[in-house]
Amino acid sequence: MANPDLEQRDLHSAATSHRGDRVFSRLVTGAAFTSLVVLAGIAIFLGVQAVSAFQTEGLSFIFSTGWDINTDPPTAGIWGMLYGSVLLAVIGLVIAVPVALMLSIFMVFLAPQKLSSVLTNLIDLLAAIPSVIIGLWAFYILNPPAEQWQQLLNQYLGWIPIFQNTSQNFSGTPFIAGLVLAIMMIPIITSISREVLGRTPPDLINAAEALGCSLWTMLRYVALPYGRGGIVGGVMLGLGRALGETIAVFFVLKLTFETNWYHIIESGGGSIATLIVSRFGEVSGPEELNLLLAAGFFLFLGTIGVNIVANLIVNRTGGLKK
Repeated sequence: MANPDLEQRDLHSAATSHRGDRVFSRLVTGAAFTSLVVLAGIAIFLGVQAVSAFQTEGLSFIFSTGWDINTDPPTAGIWGMLYGSVLLAVIGLVIAVPVALMLSIFMVFLAPQKLSSVLTNLIDLLAAIPSVIIGLWAFYILNPPAEQWQQLLNQYLGWIPIFQNTSQNFSGTPFIAGLVLAIMMIPIITSISREVLGRTPPDLINAAEALGCSLWTMLRYVALPYGRGGIVGGVMLGLGRALGETIAVFFVLKLTFETNWYHIIESGGGSIATLIVSRFGEVSGPEELNLLLAAGFFLFLGTIGVNIVANLIVNRTGGLKK
């Protein structure tokens, strides 16, 4: 634990006292501002395209569903894709959050040190796998058993609206796409949750054990409340990954422009990212290209918003530890 009596070094004066430090400080500052300039450039470029789309389509670009540029006037509405992006992310969160939390608790409090180190390396390795590899694996390996799982859900839980399937076509469903997103979110949430839970003060854990608390009681009243902010921040970062994922979802989801409100095991759905990747190679002209870039602007805003909220939560957690 940090000693509150120690004074923090004046790093600003140290960074400017030597020539090498000054050069290094300016390089780091320049790199930081360069990233901000690039981010602002992307936002401005996509924002200009969004303004152009609003001038031609109006608000129906956001609140309508359909995509047919060859009609007169052309039809372009992204509501189904916006809603689909959120639906897929929610399905992924419902699957990923419990798994990631249980995995991180096991690694921090239950697993032997060697096994915990092996699991940590495996989780970090899973996070580094490219999404196109996960998409191909899901298309060839995960799809067949996932279709059988959905048939069982429909057979035994079909009285629940979200598990109804009238077409008996279980391929290309939001459930499979959400499952793939969950697999990609688990390493992110697990890594952050493991770090946060691992920093629970030993004094608090020992005090809980001295009072006769069980493991569940200690987790409920000590570890989880202490790391709550960091865990929520990890979940938000995973959500940002889910909202922006493209290729892996494109491989396993049947793209339809109609809004799939809640039939998660019915074939068909969509997201902004899959709309862009599916139409970009067949774009009919500059007008459709502007519409796709405008759709990307709203995806960009959503992802930036989620990451800003996540950073605020993580910083708040760090403040509580001081």
